[in-house]
Amino acid sequence: MAEGREVQWVEIAPEQAGQRIDNFLITRLKGAPRALIYRIVRKGEVRVNKKRIKVDYRLQAGDLVRVPPLRLAPKEAVKEVSDNLRDLLVGSVIMEGPDWMVINKPSGLAVHGGSGVKIGLIEALRQVRDDLTFLELVHRLDRDTSGCLLLAKSREALLTLNEALKKHAMDKRYLALVEGRWPTRKTYVSARLDRYDAGNGERRVRVDPQGKVSRTHFNVVETFENATLIEAEPVTGRTHQIRVHAAHAGHALLGDDKYGTRESQRVSTRLGVDRLFLHARALTFPEPTNGRPVTVKAPLPEALETVLGAARGRHGQ
Repeated sequence: MAEGREVQWVEIAPEQAGQRIDNFLITRLKGAPRALIYRIVRKGEVRVNKKRIKVDYRLQAGDLVRVPPLRLAPKEAVKEVSDNLRDLLVGSVIMEGPDWMVINKPSGLAVHGGSGVKIGLIEALRQVRDDLTFLELVHRLDRDTSGCLLLAKSREALLTLNEALKKHAMDKRYLALVEGRWPTRKTYVSARLDRYDAGNGERRVRVDPQGKVSRTHFNVVETFENATLIEAEPVTGRTHQIRVHAAHAGHALLGDDKYGTRESQRVSTRLGVDRLFLHARALTFPEPTNGRPVTVKAPLPEALETVLGAARGRHGQ
């Protein structure tokens, strides 16, 4: 747990310029939750060049930051990374450039801490990769989705990659196993999506004519007796988009405890699916420094390969 017993004065290096003060402090004060960071900034305990600042202040090279002493109550502290999680994350780096990295995100690990999650992938990676002064998510994956996740190691790379996302200059391909026979002619789903609170603070998404424009391309990869392996390419990047669009098309993803149906649950049980069958298999993005396309692929996890083996076995019976 990171605690300071006396005031620290930190001069901002050129490579740290452009970073928000809250993100800088989260990296600096390892173990401090975001709510506590906001509190000490609001109370004026954090100063930049001896002046009060807001949490969205962007640091400049040469800024002198006052970092106050911090004592964390055990219940407040962000969980320390276990040796198992550290080893898992170190082994999950698929490819790394000077200012970016791609992780093969494990299923079951949230990308961010919060809402009952003590530690997320980004907080854990910041602890594991303490050689980096900057590390931010470029995009997100659902907690139960595995596969390619892109992170930026500099402010410049983050801005460049975010711009590529907005301009649809990034290609993301997912593998999903869905219930039933997906029609080969159905290659496109366009249905507006709206987020809502399902109770207990849980967020869900539904098709709604008043929602945000959302489009997904689908292609059949392999057909089984009661299931279909499909490739999904989201054109837009809405929360739970692939899952909701597939369910809206009448073919819910196997292992989906939010948008599944009785039939998809029955097929999941029969095939031994014990997690969401959704995997970010490939990601193509422009290299931030030269714009050349980089393609990274994440192998299908062993648990999902086992499910496909079971599906092929049943299909051949």
